[in-house]
Amino acid sequence: MPDRKPRKDAARNRAAVLAAADTLFTRCDSPDDVTMADVATAAGVGKGTLFRAFGDRTGLIRELYAARLQPIEEAVEAGPPPLGPGTPPRDRVPALLDALLCFKLDNRRLALALEATGSASPYDAGHYARWHALLRDTLEQLPGLPAAGFTAHALLAAVRADLVEHLAGPEGVPRDTLRAQLAAHAATVLGTSVSGDPA
Repeated sequence: MPDRKPRKDAARNRAAVLAAADTLFTRCDSPDDVTMADVATAAGVGKGTLFRAFGDRTGLIRELYAARLQPIEEAVEAGPPPLGPGTPPRDRVPALLDALLCFKLDNRRLALALEATGSASPYDAGHYARWHALLRDTLEQLPGLPAAGFTAHALLAAVRADLVEHLAGPEGVPRDTLRAQLAAHAATVLGTSVSGDPA
């Protein structure tokens, strides 16, 4: 029973830190501008509390990214079409890519921060491996489509955070245009029309 208050405090501090980090990454000009000291100050906690809860800046970014992405992952794992597992592959692949694109457009600085963390290669990151495996496995259900693993990499390249940031930022490409262009690209790769019917 004596552990209850510390656990409540820890949960409250964790929620405050994630909310503060979310706000800071949303408002920043560059994700590099957001430091652990900034997050601790905004959350009203000590830096020691922050490091104990998340380990380091990368751990905090991963946790925040996972929290923001959770509704999409739940839809992918057990939801209805077009994201859910019962969706025909030719419909599901474009829907998965569109969901990732929209997520990265809505979380541009956070996505940039995440893809800049970890090892020298973004392809070693856990989040990338999960999405690649999902796309590869879905593509493998399509008869006659060769090299599903490579095709999954090529499709994911179109929604990398740095490309999304370049197109939506300096290039000024509108959201609806980006979504339409991605759908057309996926249709070309899959050999379908944009509506999902065989071309």
